[in-house]
Amino acid sequence: MFENLTGASEDDPKRDAMPTMGFLDHLEELRNRLVYCIGAVAVGFFACWGFRERIYGVMQRPIMGALKAHGMSEKLVYLNPVEPFNLYLKIAALAGLFLTSPFVLYQVWMFISPGLYRNEKRYVMPFMASTIALFSAGGYFGYKFVYPRALDFLIGFGSQFQPMITIGEYTSLFLSIVLGMGLIFEMPILIFFLALMGIVSAGFMWKNFRYSILVIFIIAAIVTPTPDVLNMCIFAAPMIALYAASIGIAYIVHPKQRRARKEKKAA
Repeated sequence: MFENLTGASEDDPKRDAMPTMGFLDHLEELRNRLVYCIGAVAVGFFACWGFRERIYGVMQRPIMGALKAHGMSEKLVYLNPVEPFNLYLKIAALAGLFLTSPFVLYQVWMFISPGLYRNEKRYVMPFMASTIALFSAGGYFGYKFVYPRALDFLIGFGSQFQPMITIGEYTSLFLSIVLGMGLIFEMPILIFFLALMGIVSAGFMWKNFRYSILVIFIIAAIVTPTPDVLNMCIFAAPMIALYAASIGIAYIVHPKQRRARKEKKAA
Protein backbone atom coordinates (compact mmCIF):
# COMPACT_ATOMS: atom_id res chain seq x y z
CA MET A 1 0.00 0.00 0.00
CA PHE A 2 1.48 3.32 -1.08
CA GLU A 3 0.85 6.71 0.46
CA ASN A 4 1.04 10.19 -0.96
CA LEU A 5 2.90 13.02 0.74
CA THR A 6 0.19 13.65 3.31
CA GLY A 7 -0.38 10.02 4.21
CA ALA A 8 -3.56 9.42 2.19
CA SER A 9 -3.59 5.84 0.90
CA GLU A 10 -4.37 4.95 -2.69
CA ASP A 11 -7.66 3.26 -1.75
CA ASP A 12 -8.90 6.26 0.25
CA PRO A 13 -12.42 6.96 -1.11
CA LYS A 14 -12.24 10.59 0.02
CA ARG A 15 -9.33 11.50 -2.15
CA ASP A 16 -9.75 13.33 -5.49
CA ALA A 17 -9.18 11.56 -8.74
CA MET A 18 -5.92 12.85 -10.12
CA PRO A 19 -6.34 14.59 -13.47
CA THR A 20 -4.47 13.06 -16.37
CA MET A 21 -2.30 15.34 -18.49
CA GLY A 22 -0.08 14.40 -21.40
CA PHE A 23 3.51 15.48 -21.80
CA LEU A 24 2.61 18.21 -24.30
CA ASP A 25 -0.15 19.42 -22.00
CA HIS A 26 2.39 19.78 -19.20
CA LEU A 27 4.71 21.74 -21.49
CA GLU A 28 1.84 24.01 -22.54
CA GLU A 29 0.87 24.58 -18.91
CA LEU A 30 4.49 25.31 -17.98
CA ARG A 31 4.80 27.79 -20.85
CA ASN A 32 1.64 29.62 -19.78
CA ARG A 33 2.78 29.87 -16.17
CA LEU A 34 6.21 31.15 -17.24
CA VAL A 35 4.58 33.78 -19.44
CA TYR A 36 2.42 34.91 -16.52
CA CYS A 37 5.44 35.09 -14.22
CA ILE A 38 7.58 37.00 -16.71
CA GLY A 39 4.74 39.41 -17.39
CA ALA A 40 4.18 40.01 -13.69
CA VAL A 41 7.89 40.58 -13.01
CA ALA A 42 8.02 42.99 -15.98
CA VAL A 43 5.14 44.97 -14.50
CA GLY A 44 6.89 44.97 -11.13
CA PHE A 45 10.12 46.13 -12.80
CA PHE A 46 8.48 49.17 -14.39
CA ALA A 47 6.62 49.94 -11.16
CA CYS A 48 9.90 49.91 -9.20
CA TRP A 49 11.91 51.74 -11.86
CA GLY A 50 10.36 55.04 -10.82
CA PHE A 51 11.55 54.46 -7.25
CA ARG A 52 15.02 53.18 -8.14
CA GLU A 53 16.88 56.05 -6.45
CA ARG A 54 14.81 55.73 -3.27
CA ILE A 55 15.36 51.96 -3.21
CA TYR A 56 19.10 52.36 -3.58
CA GLY A 57 19.03 55.11 -0.95
CA VAL A 58 17.67 52.52 1.49
CA MET A 59 20.36 50.06 0.39
CA GLN A 60 23.06 52.68 1.01
CA ARG A 61 22.12 53.43 4.60
CA PRO A 62 24.34 50.76 6.23
CA ILE A 63 27.51 51.90 4.41
CA MET A 64 26.70 55.58 4.88
CA GLY A 65 26.27 55.00 8.60
CA ALA A 66 29.56 53.09 8.83
CA LEU A 67 31.48 55.77 6.88
CA LYS A 68 29.98 58.56 8.97
CA ALA A 69 30.78 56.77 12.23
CA HIS A 70 34.47 56.63 11.23
CA GLY A 71 34.62 60.21 9.89
CA MET A 72 35.01 59.25 6.23
CA SER A 73 33.51 60.66 3.06
CA GLU A 74 29.93 59.42 2.61
CA LYS A 75 30.19 58.82 -1.11
CA LEU A 76 30.37 55.73 -3.30
CA VAL A 77 32.11 55.78 -6.69
CA TYR A 78 31.81 54.06 -10.06
CA LEU A 79 34.50 53.19 -12.60
CA ASN A 80 32.40 52.75 -15.74
CA PRO A 81 29.94 55.33 -17.19
CA VAL A 82 27.26 52.65 -17.73
CA GLU A 83 27.62 51.19 -14.23
CA PRO A 84 24.97 53.39 -12.54
CA PHE A 85 22.43 52.60 -15.28
CA ASN A 86 23.12 48.85 -15.10
CA LEU A 87 22.91 49.03 -11.33
CA TYR A 88 19.49 50.65 -11.43
CA LEU A 89 18.32 48.01 -13.90
CA LYS A 90 19.40 45.25 -11.49
CA ILE A 91 17.80 46.97 -8.51
CA ALA A 92 14.49 47.54 -10.30
CA ALA A 93 14.44 43.93 -11.52
CA LEU A 94 15.12 42.47 -8.07
CA ALA A 95 12.64 44.82 -6.40
CA GLY A 96 10.05 43.93 -9.04
CA LEU A 97 10.64 40.22 -8.47
CA PHE A 98 10.21 40.63 -4.72
CA LEU A 99 7.10 42.79 -5.22
CA THR A 100 5.45 40.20 -7.45
CA SER A 101 6.74 37.15 -5.54
CA PRO A 102 3.27 36.26 -4.16
CA PHE A 103 1.92 36.04 -7.72
CA VAL A 104 4.97 34.10 -8.92
CA LEU A 105 4.69 31.62 -6.05
CA TYR A 106 0.99 31.25 -6.78
CA GLN A 107 1.79 30.38 -10.41
CA VAL A 108 4.30 27.76 -9.23
CA TRP A 109 1.65 26.28 -6.98
CA MET A 110 -0.95 26.29 -9.76
CA PHE A 111 1.47 24.37 -11.98
CA ILE A 112 1.99 21.57 -9.45
CA SER A 113 -1.55 21.59 -7.99
CA PRO A 114 -3.14 19.35 -10.69
CA GLY A 115 -1.00 16.49 -9.34
CA LEU A 116 -2.14 17.04 -5.75
CA TYR A 117 -5.14 15.84 -3.79
CA ARG A 118 -7.70 18.16 -2.26
CA ASN A 119 -6.29 17.79 1.27
CA GLU A 120 -2.84 18.71 -0.08
CA LYS A 121 -4.06 21.83 -1.88
CA ARG A 122 -5.02 23.46 1.39
CA TYR A 123 -1.32 24.11 2.02
CA VAL A 124 -1.16 26.80 -0.68
CA MET A 125 -1.88 29.81 1.50
CA PRO A 126 0.28 28.72 4.50
CA PHE A 127 3.09 27.86 2.06
CA MET A 128 3.00 31.24 0.33
CA ALA A 129 2.57 33.26 3.53
CA SER A 130 5.31 31.44 5.45
CA THR A 131 7.77 31.50 2.53
CA ILE A 132 7.42 35.24 2.01
CA ALA A 133 7.35 36.02 5.74
CA LEU A 134 10.47 33.97 6.52
CA PHE A 135 12.41 35.35 3.55
CA SER A 136 11.45 38.92 4.49
CA ALA A 137 12.40 38.31 8.13
CA GLY A 138 15.78 36.92 7.11
CA GLY A 139 16.46 39.81 4.75
CA TYR A 140 15.46 42.35 7.39
CA PHE A 141 17.66 40.65 9.99
CA GLY A 142 20.61 40.77 7.60
CA TYR A 143 19.94 44.40 6.67
CA LYS A 144 19.30 45.70 10.16
CA PHE A 145 21.74 43.72 12.31
CA VAL A 146 24.26 41.60 10.38
CA TYR A 147 25.29 43.94 7.57
CA PRO A 148 25.77 47.14 9.64
CA ARG A 149 27.95 45.32 12.18
CA ALA A 150 30.01 43.74 9.41
CA LEU A 151 30.53 47.08 7.67
CA ASP A 152 31.44 48.82 10.92
CA PHE A 153 34.09 46.19 11.59
CA LEU A 154 35.50 46.26 8.05
CA ILE A 155 35.56 50.07 7.72
CA GLY A 156 37.10 50.42 11.18
CA PHE A 157 39.70 47.75 10.46
CA GLY A 158 40.90 49.68 7.42
CA SER A 159 40.53 53.16 8.89
CA GLN A 160 44.17 54.03 8.14
CA PHE A 161 43.36 53.87 4.40
CA GLN A 162 41.13 55.99 2.19
CA PRO A 163 38.23 53.80 0.98
CA MET A 164 37.10 53.89 -2.64
CA ILE A 165 34.03 51.70 -2.59
CA THR A 166 32.32 51.22 -5.94
CA ILE A 167 28.56 51.00 -6.24
CA GLY A 168 28.83 47.62 -8.00
CA GLU A 169 31.01 46.00 -5.34
CA TYR A 170 28.88 47.41 -2.54
CA THR A 171 25.65 46.20 -4.15
CA SER A 172 27.06 42.70 -4.69
CA LEU A 173 28.08 42.47 -1.02
CA PHE A 174 24.73 43.88 0.10
CA LEU A 175 22.75 41.36 -1.96
CA SER A 176 24.91 38.42 -0.90
CA ILE A 177 24.28 39.21 2.77
CA VAL A 178 20.60 40.15 2.61
CA LEU A 179 19.53 37.48 0.12
CA GLY A 180 21.74 34.92 1.85
CA MET A 181 20.06 35.56 5.19
CA GLY A 182 16.66 35.43 3.49
CA LEU A 183 17.46 31.99 2.07
CA ILE A 184 18.83 30.78 5.41
CA PHE A 185 15.52 31.70 7.05
CA GLU A 186 13.75 29.35 4.62
CA MET A 187 15.13 26.36 6.57
CA PRO A 188 11.76 25.52 8.22
CA ILE A 189 10.11 25.36 4.77
CA LEU A 190 12.78 22.96 3.52
CA ILE A 191 12.47 20.78 6.62
CA PHE A 192 8.69 20.84 6.28
CA PHE A 193 8.80 19.23 2.83
CA LEU A 194 11.60 16.81 3.73
CA ALA A 195 9.69 15.66 6.81
CA LEU A 196 6.42 15.54 4.88
CA MET A 197 8.01 13.05 2.48
CA GLY A 198 9.54 11.09 5.37
CA ILE A 199 13.14 11.88 4.38
CA VAL A 200 14.03 13.38 7.78
CA SER A 201 12.43 12.97 11.19
CA ALA A 202 12.42 14.93 14.43
CA GLY A 203 14.28 12.10 16.15
CA PHE A 204 17.05 12.12 13.58
CA MET A 205 17.41 15.91 13.80
CA TRP A 206 17.48 15.87 17.60
CA LYS A 207 19.97 13.02 17.70
CA ASN A 208 22.34 14.96 15.43
CA PHE A 209 21.77 18.33 17.08
CA ARG A 210 25.43 18.69 18.15
CA TYR A 211 26.72 17.97 14.66
CA SER A 212 24.16 20.36 13.20
CA ILE A 213 25.46 23.17 15.41
CA LEU A 214 28.97 22.47 14.15
CA VAL A 215 27.78 22.60 10.54
CA ILE A 216 25.84 25.81 11.23
CA PHE A 217 28.93 27.53 12.63
CA ILE A 218 30.96 26.36 9.63
CA ILE A 219 28.34 27.82 7.27
CA ALA A 220 28.26 31.04 9.33
CA ALA A 221 32.04 31.30 9.13
CA ILE A 222 31.88 30.94 5.34
CA VAL A 223 28.96 33.32 4.79
CA THR A 224 29.96 36.13 7.15
CA PRO A 225 32.14 38.76 5.40
CA THR A 226 34.24 39.38 8.53
CA PRO A 227 36.57 37.04 10.42
CA ASP A 228 35.54 38.08 13.93
CA VAL A 229 33.72 35.63 16.19
CA LEU A 230 30.94 38.08 17.14
CA ASN A 231 29.60 38.43 13.59
CA MET A 232 29.85 34.67 13.10
CA CYS A 233 27.72 34.16 16.22
CA ILE A 234 25.21 36.75 14.93
CA PHE A 235 24.87 34.66 11.79
CA ALA A 236 24.71 31.34 13.63
CA ALA A 237 22.22 32.30 16.37
CA PRO A 238 19.09 32.57 14.15
CA MET A 239 20.14 29.46 12.24
CA ILE A 240 20.26 27.46 15.49
CA ALA A 241 16.85 28.84 16.52
CA LEU A 242 15.41 27.94 13.12
CA TYR A 243 16.86 24.45 13.36
CA ALA A 244 15.21 23.98 16.76
CA ALA A 245 11.88 25.19 15.35
CA SER A 246 12.31 22.84 12.40
CA ILE A 247 12.54 19.88 14.78
CA GLY A 248 9.03 20.68 16.01
CA ILE A 249 7.80 21.05 12.43
CA ALA A 250 9.32 17.70 11.46
CA TYR A 251 7.64 16.03 14.43
CA ILE A 252 4.21 17.37 13.45
CA VAL A 253 4.25 16.58 9.72
CA HIS A 254 6.25 13.33 9.62
CA PRO A 255 4.19 10.42 8.18
CA LYS A 256 4.76 8.30 11.29
CA GLN A 257 3.25 10.98 13.54
CA ARG A 258 0.37 11.57 11.15
CA ARG A 259 -0.46 7.87 11.16
CA ALA A 260 -0.25 7.78 14.97
CA ARG A 261 -2.66 10.73 15.24
CA LYS A 262 -5.01 9.11 12.71
CA GLU A 263 -5.04 5.79 14.59
CA LYS A 264 -5.60 7.57 17.91
CA LYS A 265 -8.50 9.52 16.43
CA ALA A 266 -10.03 6.37 14.95
CA ALA A 267 -9.78 4.59 18.30
